[in-house]
Amino acid sequence: MTVPLGGIALAHHDAAYAALDQAGFTDVWSSEVAGTDAFTPLALAAAWQPRLRLGTAITPVFTRGPGLLAMSAAALAEAAPGRFSLGIGASSPVLVRDWNAVRFDEPFRRTRDVLRFLRAALRGDTVDEVYDTFTVRRFTLERPPAVPPPILLAALRPGMLRLAGAEADGVILNWLSADDVPRALAELGERRPGFEVAARIFVCPTEDATYARALGRRLITGYLTVPAYAEFHRWLGRGETLAPMWEAWAAGDRRGAGAAVPDEVVDALVLHGTPERCRAQVRRYVDAGVDVPVVALLPTPEVTAGGAAALLTLIAQLGVDPQGASA
Repeated sequence: MTVPLGGIALAHHDAAYAALDQAGFTDVWSSEVAGTDAFTPLALAAAWQPRLRLGTAITPVFTRGPGLLAMSAAALAEAAPGRFSLGIGASSPVLVRDWNAVRFDEPFRRTRDVLRFLRAALRGDTVDEVYDTFTVRRFTLERPPAVPPPILLAALRPGMLRLAGAEADGVILNWLSADDVPRALAELGERRPGFEVAARIFVCPTEDATYARALGRRLITGYLTVPAYAEFHRWLGRGETLAPMWEAWAAGDRRGAGAAVPDEVVDALVLHGTPERCRAQVRRYVDAGVDVPVVALLPTPEVTAGGAAALLTLIAQLGVDPQGASA
């Protein structure tokens, strides 16, 4: 499950984490956009629920200095030894440049360089290296983790996917359908033992399809108009289907862009329906090769009306099928 959950204060997430554990969820993965940072929700989960695995999906490689990123990862790995995975990625020009006042230059090489730096730093090496995109002089972690965390790389298109397959411990996929997964995985090359495939999957568990599709269209126009995601979906074969959305967006017609997204695209990228139907759709990702399906739970009319209690009930419904098997 993606955390933190909307509508519940961080100070009260102990109940949410307990509900996730009881429902059979194995992992909580944070994101970092404009809400919480990536590490604080996981630090709370580390203290409150010692069985849950933890992961960042993702921590941007531009918005922290290399040393600070290594320290944050090492601290969480020390707090939750053997159950934390560090997911990193390039993020986007809006988040990096517009919101954090950092230049968004050479995202592929920056991601590669941070990956290589973290690999050395988290095993306790002294790093004194001139990388292509930054230089680090004699950095050594004072508290290197006894169990260095696996490093997963967020990847969309072939270049980054191949980098993940060659140098990372896993890959994080995002904004793709279950049918798209094999194409992405084919670019990884031969995977080492233990290599993990995680995917964030947007789920809106409501039978109100009109509501779910309207929300899905807003999300799709917000994300898939970002150049990296637009190129990703052209590569996946949706160029002709999504061209009207991109054209309307470029013309400043936000309403028209949303209206141009076909139902079949929304339904493929934003899962909706009963909790049982949503679980079945998530399982399609697993069948396609995803090891860690990370649900990103979207607001529903039922949860909005029922508040935190309704959200905790929904977690239980999503996590366990009628036969009692964990999702």
